[in-house]
Amino acid sequence: MMARHRSPFLGSALLLALVSLLAAAGVTSSEPLPQYYNAIFSFGDSFSDTGNFVIINSGKLPNMPKFPPPYARCSNGRLVIDFLAEAFGLPLLPPSANKGVNFTQGANFAVMGATALDLKYFKDNNVWSIPPFNTSMSVQLEWFQEVKSTICNSTQECRELFGKALFVFGEFGGNDYSFAWKAEWSLEKVKEMVPEVVSAMVRGIEALLDEGARHVVVPGNLPAGCIPITLTMYPSEDRSQYDPRTGCLKKYNSVALYHNAMLRIALDQLQRRRPESRIIYADYYTPYIQFARTPQLYGYKRGALRACCGGGGPYNYNMSASCGLPGATTCDDPDAHVSWDGIHLTEAPYRFIANTWLKGPYAHPPIASVVRDDMVY
Repeated sequence: MMARHRSPFLGSALLLALVSLLAAAGVTSSEPLPQYYNAIFSFGDSFSDTGNFVIINSGKLPNMPKFPPPYARCSNGRLVIDFLAEAFGLPLLPPSANKGVNFTQGANFAVMGATALDLKYFKDNNVWSIPPFNTSMSVQLEWFQEVKSTICNSTQECRELFGKALFVFGEFGGNDYSFAWKAEWSLEKVKEMVPEVVSAMVRGIEALLDEGARHVVVPGNLPAGCIPITLTMYPSEDRSQYDPRTGCLKKYNSVALYHNAMLRIALDQLQRRRPESRIIYADYYTPYIQFARTPQLYGYKRGALRACCGGGGPYNYNMSASCGLPGATTCDDPDAHVSWDGIHLTEAPYRFIANTWLKGPYAHPPIASVVRDDMVY
């Protein structure tokens, strides 16, 4: 009789899922995290925005969505950046647009809709589905300079402050590609953007290293083909366009994979050029794919492809009744969903991802190991 063999892919996938579950639960280490950092400075888009979009656009945009507490986050609760701050005993980061706040323990420059490339790039390439206000990476770095002038008085004082701070640079790139897709760019043309996006990000990180930053966490892109807005806006009758294991659109995920691969190569090169720093690649892609493949293993009843808050349709995403606008409804069990509003995540997966960035396996190297190594040496 022929022996039956289990699929090695299935076995490795389940093993990875179990390892990540243990890490997220804190089982891999019972030691509390050292209270090492004196501040956190965060840059990026809506996956990190803690209020800048609402403050900047207050009274300027019609039909401003209403955000649930905590104030002005694109989620039903805390984001990864919030859990990182809590893990290191720091207060939740104030949005940099909230003038008059004391930023000595950190500031958040992230804004919903922000891009790695300046808006001029998109206008020059006839892409007009872009925000009305420029909040791109370079603009956020200018805001950082403004905040810097309020929290330290000399170059040496600033370098000492930033040398004991954690910098989180991203997620960047997701909006750049999203705006290109909306302009009906081909897959090949969108992929041609990736080197420019990654190069811009590296320049931004180097600018922070030049200011004295030593520990920089750089998140990659999420699998855009698994996100309800993408599945709703770009449906295909060709089932081969979908990954049978997840239900995600392969074309959009391929750009995220390409971006993440190029980003990791660029970060490795940067690490070799700047050995005094510790540059950490933080993975959004793999945990989200795991949620899509085996949602029940992580406690999600609805999986990763259906939003909790939305206006109906197969993925509960409707642009005319998106979350926070009239016509949208909210599920009774957001923690059983991965997607909050069809774009962003609920608090539960953000908590899980934050723990795997802190302790592994979805950060390279894990943030906690970098801190402990630095304290030893």
